Amino acid sequence: MGKYLLRRLLQMIPVFLFATFLIYAMVFLMPGDPIRALFGERSPSASSIAAIRDRYNLDDPFFVQYVKYMLGVLTGDFGTDFRGRAVTDIMTQKIPITVRLAIVAFTMEVLIGIIAGILAAVRKGRFIDNLVLVSTISVISIPIFVIGYMAQLGLAVEMGWFPVAGVTEGFRSYLLPGFVLGSVSLAYVARLTRTSLVENLRADYVRTATSKGMLRRRVIGVHALRNSMIPVVTFLAFDIGSLISGAIITETVFNIPGIGRAVFDAVLQQEGSVVVGLITFLVTVYVVSNLLVDLLYGVLDPRIRYE
Repeated sequence: MGKYLLRRLLQMIPVFLFATFLIYAMVFLMPGDPIRALFGERSPSASSIAAIRDRYNLDDPFFVQYVKYMLGVLTGDFGTDFRGRAVTDIMTQKIPITVRLAIVAFTMEVLIGIIAGILAAVRKGRFIDNLVLVSTISVISIPIFVIGYMAQLGLAVEMGWFPVAGVTEGFRSYLLPGFVLGSVSLAYVARLTRTSLVENLRADYVRTATSKGMLRRRVIGVHALRNSMIPVVTFLAFDIGSLISGAIITETVFNIPGIGRAVFDAVLQQEGSVVVGLITFLVTVYVVSNLLVDLLYGVLDPRIRYE
């Protein structure tokens, strides 16, 4: 186990470097001049442009810029935006908001998705199964911004059950956008749980346990469900990063000042250092999630051994 964990940690290094390099290249090799965009319609002097380029290392060759940036990241310095504000300050302010939103969305998709999938599997072909299949395919087919607008209009504006926008009302402010953010993933979890559980209920070990007189509730809950959770856990682990990075639309619809909204605004303002810094955090979340799901396999299935 220890050797496997060490090997996986070492494998994370080139993955992280390649991902950050790709992001840095996509941001800073894009056409356009962020310095001139900063001044808008004004015509800055050549000395002002040169000073700003020197301050942000924009006159250096691309590879030198990237190396300087990564050396700063290793010390916790993600650079500053063109207004002089440290990117770490932006991350400290924005990330907790998106993390809270993602936690609400993740909790909903785990609880509702898995329960719906189990009910559909154990009552295969009945009303609850058909209801889950129809409702999940409907959610998957509708764009997320449409779901967000409909939920906001119906449940917040018309019914008044939730705040319309913002995060001024604490936990209640995250419930509706959290449900919208996790709605598509919830549908996938329900369908994946159903499919995996139905397959395991047909397995020989389930029939053997049932024939020995074991209660069906125990057969499903202890044996079949545990083996069925492997693909579900795989999806959920990778979905953690998707929920955080995919919050751009939801945060825009509900006017939530989180990391997704910050990335969107930074792209519009050509704040390359902000974009790279925030997405570097998202890459870290993805890499760590990938490691956690590999370690969870052995917990769910004792037959899996780490070599």
